[in-house]
Amino acid sequence: MAGYGDSSQKVDYVFKVVLIGDSAVGKSQILARFARDEFSLDSKATIGVEFQTRTLVIQHKSVKAQIWDTAGQERYRAVTSAYYRGAVGALLVYDITKRQTFEHIPRWLDELRGHADKNIVIMLVGNKSDLEDQRAVATEDAKEFAEKEGLFFLETSALEATNVETAFITVLTEIFNIVNRKTLAANEDQSNGNAALLPGKQILVPGPAQEIPAKKGMCCSS
Repeated sequence: MAGYGDSSQKVDYVFKVVLIGDSAVGKSQILARFARDEFSLDSKATIGVEFQTRTLVIQHKSVKAQIWDTAGQERYRAVTSAYYRGAVGALLVYDITKRQTFEHIPRWLDELRGHADKNIVIMLVGNKSDLEDQRAVATEDAKEFAEKEGLFFLETSALEATNVETAFITVLTEIFNIVNRKTLAANEDQSNGNAALLPGKQILVPGPAQEIPAKKGMCCSS
């Protein structure tokens, strides 16, 4: 039967995730590896914007990831506000063999924070980890930067498919948890309009082990 599985499967959430970083750091390769499990050595520069989707199951819910990829070249920067609109996650990508691409990360982060939702989940990604012999950015430098800025961090190889899946799934699971916490908080305390926003602040703690605010336990015990 044509379209079997797709038509019957309901999607519980759609999360938009953007890929940003300099040109040629491998953003499109990371996307191709995650969305289609492909890698092409003769990848062309992305012109404008494209996105691909992949549906996964997170905690028994169907989550469609809509991953947006843009050209990193300066001349396409006009794409910004529409590109970031509605994004709940971002992969900030540099190339471990090109120091300059890492040095531009703070600028990309500023742009992201200027255009995106303040609770956006951000993962710093050092791509091309298969080129260890050409490494120009120490893992420690990136880790230190990520900790200072409250970002998740992983080194990936789109070529060898290392950590690409983990990077996306970490971000998507974190978004999923935040959305669920907001729903919990909103349901428990509708008299206090801010309650739904509080859990989002937890995102400043790097790493997947986020704490749920203690308030939740208090209001249920009465």
